[in-house]
Amino acid sequence: MMMSSIKMSSVIGSYCLMLIAFTCWINAKSGEAFGTFGFDIHHRYSDTVKQFLNTDELPEKGTVDYYSAMAHRDHQLFKARRLATAAKAPVTFFGGNESYNNNDLGHVYYSFISVGTPALTFLVALDPGSDLLWLPCDCTTCATSFYSEFKGKLLELNIYSPSKSRTSAPVPCNSTMCVKPKRGCSSSLSACSYQEIYSNSSTSGILVNDVLHLGTNVIPQDIVDVPITLGCGKTQTGSFLDSGGINGVFGLGMDNISVPSVLANRGLVANSFSLCFGSDGQGRVVFGDKGSPLRKTTPFNLQKSNPNYNITVTQIAVKNSATTTEFTAIFDSGFAFTYLTEPTYSFIVKHLDSLITETRVEPRLNFEYCYGLRTTQDDYTVPKLILTMKGGSQFTVTSPTLTFVTSLNGGYPLAYCLAIVKSDDINIIGENFMTGYSIVFDREEMILGWEESDCYGNKGNSRTPKPNDVARLSSMTTGVLVRVILVILFQHFIILSS
Repeated sequence: MMMSSIKMSSVIGSYCLMLIAFTCWINAKSGEAFGTFGFDIHHRYSDTVKQFLNTDELPEKGTVDYYSAMAHRDHQLFKARRLATAAKAPVTFFGGNESYNNNDLGHVYYSFISVGTPALTFLVALDPGSDLLWLPCDCTTCATSFYSEFKGKLLELNIYSPSKSRTSAPVPCNSTMCVKPKRGCSSSLSACSYQEIYSNSSTSGILVNDVLHLGTNVIPQDIVDVPITLGCGKTQTGSFLDSGGINGVFGLGMDNISVPSVLANRGLVANSFSLCFGSDGQGRVVFGDKGSPLRKTTPFNLQKSNPNYNITVTQIAVKNSATTTEFTAIFDSGFAFTYLTEPTYSFIVKHLDSLITETRVEPRLNFEYCYGLRTTQDDYTVPKLILTMKGGSQFTVTSPTLTFVTSLNGGYPLAYCLAIVKSDDINIIGENFMTGYSIVFDREEMILGWEESDCYGNKGNSRTPKPNDVARLSSMTTGVLVRVILVILFQHFIILSS
């Protein structure tokens, strides 16, 4: 995930921390054996992020920098994914459950977590496509600060050090943790070593045991210290030095070392978690959440060599046209957009195109199908797209388009695009298709669940325009269909491409 040049790394790097932040809160029931842990998620350009950074100079949602950075990170993440190709109540992190999505480590989300004794806070990237929680640790090459071009100063980052945490201990070489791929033994440190590769970025170091500080949902909150195994990242390369994930990565994968697995194995939560994506760019993450009885479900396709959140689609319907072409896809919020191979890609975009009355215009960024809007036009119809999953449940895509507007004359709309990209070899259901839903990754029953939600506790009440409804452009600029400055009007903008 390294940028194509040092200059480009600096550009995207300057966005990364400022584009995403997380606050965390816990609602585990005090005195009970089980609870849930969760946190809110927020878009990296959200007002909350700007407030946290004390700046109003971050790019607006939907600008060319915004979408091109998403596309760039998706492209980089593809390389890594190709290589890898309830009696219990939910709980959440301390302080609040908001989260912010990020485009600079595969468009994952960031959260503040507290680790060690005394506790230190880290801004870690959440990644459903990996397992290990690792932190920069006694580093020789990792980032100790982050230069903000917007603020014109360095932002200091905490560095983890096992010797400074009273609850830290190295994982010995004879541990079962070492009998796995990408693990070894550091004879000089007498500890189990690890290496994780993310496309053209990497982290390596040793495994250590320490505590992750959580809390109950009672007021005042009680601290809950959860013993975990994490990576002490002594050496980082690529974008981990100056952009995505420079302060650590929080794996959400299926391996036993991931934090969701640890919480479940210790009996704190059910072995399940949910990600909710609101149309306003905010959302929620809740560990132990198995969803409501009204949720729809489909089974995961289990792969022993590389388990991930892979599902099967048995039918695609665009309004009255349907096909029984079956395909598998990975549900991965690490991608901003959705990527589909042939013939699935052509069936969807061509049938959507046949229902759209606006005139096609020049493609924008990675989007092949784009349509012009009249200056007097304040709405357009979103075609209905339904994916039927294995088992028969239907997943209605509420947000297949993105709207581009100009910043001139009050930001009138100019065009919109189908936010679907053709892929050569892998199908990814990205975050844009998940908008308006709470997505449940139930690893106990090995099923994916979903139900409409606005991410504020209102199930079945998504704020996203429903398919086949009229999409109001006046409201799109604050939802999923957000503002962008068209490349054709502003040729001097830099497109961040690989």
